[in-house]
Amino acid sequence: MRYRAYPALAGLLSLAARTGADPTWPAATDEMEEIVYQLQGFKGRLFNDIITPCNNEAAGPGRVTASEWLRVGFHDMATHNRVFKTGGLDASLQFELTNGENTGPGHNTTLKFYSNYYSSQSSMSDLIAAGVYASVRSCGGPIIPLRLGRKDATSSGSTGVPQPQNSAETFRQQFDRMGFSTEEMIQVTACGHTLGGVHTEEFPEIVPPGTGTNGQKPLDITDAVFDNKVVTEYVSGTTQNPLVVGPAVALNRHSDFKVYNIDRNATMNGLTSAETFKNVCRTVLQKMIDTVPSGVTLTDPIAPYAVKPVDMQLTLNSGGSSFLLTGYIRVRTTNRASGDIKNVKMTWKDRNGGCASGSCSYTAAVQGAGTGFDDTFEFFPISTNIPTSSGISSFTVTVNLNDGTSESYDNNGNSYPLSDAVILQKPQSCLLQSSGSLTVSALVRNDITATPSLGISYLTPRGVVRNGNPVPILSSTSVAMTKGDCIGPYTFYSVSYTIAGGLSYAAKLSVTAGSNTDSFNKASDLAGSCATFSGTASCTTPGSGGGGGNDPDASSTVVAPSSTVEPEPSSTSSIVKVPSSSTDAEPSTTASSSSAAEPTATGPVRKQTVAGYTRLRCATEGSGVRALTGASFAYDTMTLESCASNCTGFIYFGTEYSRECFCGNSLASSSQEAPDSECNMLCAGDPTQYCGAGNRLELYWKPELATATSSAAQPTATLSRKETVGDYDFVGCQTEATEGGRALEGKFWADDGMTLEGCAEACEGWEYFGAEYGRECFCGNTLRGGSAPAPLNDCGMTCAGNQYQYCGAGNRLELYRLASASSGSSSKVKRGSRGRRL
Repeated sequence: MRYRAYPALAGLLSLAARTGADPTWPAATDEMEEIVYQLQGFKGRLFNDIITPCNNEAAGPGRVTASEWLRVGFHDMATHNRVFKTGGLDASLQFELTNGENTGPGHNTTLKFYSNYYSSQSSMSDLIAAGVYASVRSCGGPIIPLRLGRKDATSSGSTGVPQPQNSAETFRQQFDRMGFSTEEMIQVTACGHTLGGVHTEEFPEIVPPGTGTNGQKPLDITDAVFDNKVVTEYVSGTTQNPLVVGPAVALNRHSDFKVYNIDRNATMNGLTSAETFKNVCRTVLQKMIDTVPSGVTLTDPIAPYAVKPVDMQLTLNSGGSSFLLTGYIRVRTTNRASGDIKNVKMTWKDRNGGCASGSCSYTAAVQGAGTGFDDTFEFFPISTNIPTSSGISSFTVTVNLNDGTSESYDNNGNSYPLSDAVILQKPQSCLLQSSGSLTVSALVRNDITATPSLGISYLTPRGVVRNGNPVPILSSTSVAMTKGDCIGPYTFYSVSYTIAGGLSYAAKLSVTAGSNTDSFNKASDLAGSCATFSGTASCTTPGSGGGGGNDPDASSTVVAPSSTVEPEPSSTSSIVKVPSSSTDAEPSTTASSSSAAEPTATGPVRKQTVAGYTRLRCATEGSGVRALTGASFAYDTMTLESCASNCTGFIYFGTEYSRECFCGNSLASSSQEAPDSECNMLCAGDPTQYCGAGNRLELYWKPELATATSSAAQPTATLSRKETVGDYDFVGCQTEATEGGRALEGKFWADDGMTLEGCAEACEGWEYFGAEYGRECFCGNTLRGGSAPAPLNDCGMTCAGNQYQYCGAGNRLELYRLASASSGSSSKVKRGSRGRRL
């Protein structure tokens, strides 16, 4: 969550470019976020290199690369079957290049370029979708909302890519099979054909040799600009589109004419406005890239982080008594004035949730700047030493501005996690790229009992021939590591492995011990030879020798298990929202003040109240996720009171496995009630109290905090419609407008903690508010034309910030109206033919 010292910028932004809550870092989309947005300048990923400027002909004269990227997206999607839910944008095109439907070299060269970015965190199908977004944006087209999470096919799909010789009715049937209406068929064809042209090499009968320029004829006169000339030239009768006029007509291969004319040009006439064309293209091209096989769930549209840690890495210094922490804090400066930021301060917690060293912050000035299509970024380098005796578990970021104000970022209330449990030690690791010979050294904290293994994700070429599959095979392997010397609170482990195939530089490395991991390290960052570590620090256990435990008089070891410092990226159903009244969401660690057992207790009891919290139940962890993801602690003096103190400001706290403490403002929906008998472990710091068990939480909450923040619902509540929200009455489920815009156009915002109460508050003063797609909020005083009541079941998505409320669905508003405006009228909104209220 971000706390600001000045009002937020107003205005409506596109789904893909809007500001709002960052994802909870680290997120599964992080690699793709950098590929798509972090393009040029400092740490630029250069994904747009061969499509910028738009007329770039990187693959040869007459071949507009951006148009080839756009076509790859369509050809890959075009085999989708909406009935059987097979095919779609799934990278099956790589296996279909020789089936006669995907002629020409453009698909091959495009997929080959994407292969430079192919990894376990950037699927080929997501890269194809990103290529559509990037090619359109590079050429001045609309910002297409980009969702991620596509899965790559492992073989070719069905045939069915439209061919020029098809009849108009065949085209209609093919697009209907893809899930596109006749109108959408015309729209997506026009949007796709605003770039590039038809090439002699692929279609010599349509563009005979010598009749074009550099072997191609453009589809409109501005073939390297995303505009509606392809429409206006067609409507005015001046088009030279070779798929409308010329030799193709006599050959019955004038496919664009067949498509555009199927409704007697009604749809094309509706695209003659440049603004309408862009808006329509945004919609249909997003539908194109969001058409995926069954079993694939796409994320919400991604946007660049406001603040993002980049390349954060711990390295054990010589001697073994301290780490060097390096990396960058990337700050989005798109909406800031030049020179707005004075510096960035990073403040961290040690592995016990405190600051045993007495100094746990670092301030950095800007080092470099980068750009994307629509965004700018500044990078602030981190380089500071951290004692190994106390380590690090998480940090927060403060952006200090030159006007004296500041902004605080705490990762949606979670703090930014940084584990010191397992560390890939890069100076003592190396890769000889010529042979693929890899040696990896890692450090494992001495309280971790699991033997580490090295996971290697790597690419192997297929032995490509022209128009064969240019995408390498993505493989992975896991290799056990061998124990070495103990240095202070850490032990070295190492392993050697040979990566065959000549693409070893593209490998990604992860060291894992139990549930602890240092993941997705780039093999290309390793030197060609391994350095020798020099250090003779005595072998210790973390927390000993002044390590900063919660109870300085306790003789037991103080450690943090992996689950406390490496939480999985939370889903929208468990995003933590810190109460708005809080100015510091990070709980303090005060275990030592309450570690003693209650003197009157004679045996283990279930405490019904603890420090203002009320016991809820014994609860399971979530399915594949933590039930509580706000903050976490572990120490051998754990009590219910100390956990409650650690979680001050959070709605929930829970103790688990005798010595672990978890906090949160929402409870994972998959967490279930368990019998009290399963929460049977006693608290490590007080044997008269119960502290959960393995995967079982002794769960407490403060209902008044849930009411105050509207960010959590009582776990026993049921999903239902809210008839009133503040000053608003429920109207019903409402469609979006059909007349070129949103149904409500007064104000817009989106948030991963969206609730009906939050939307109503944001729309204060407007006659209507509507929640849509789980996390979006719209306000307005009128409903735009074409918006109409829809069946209640159409609004079936729950609110991202409250799973017991409905928040519309895709293109469906959960609509509310001011009670004062709707009094005496029907609960349904009545509109005339132009959409005005009656």
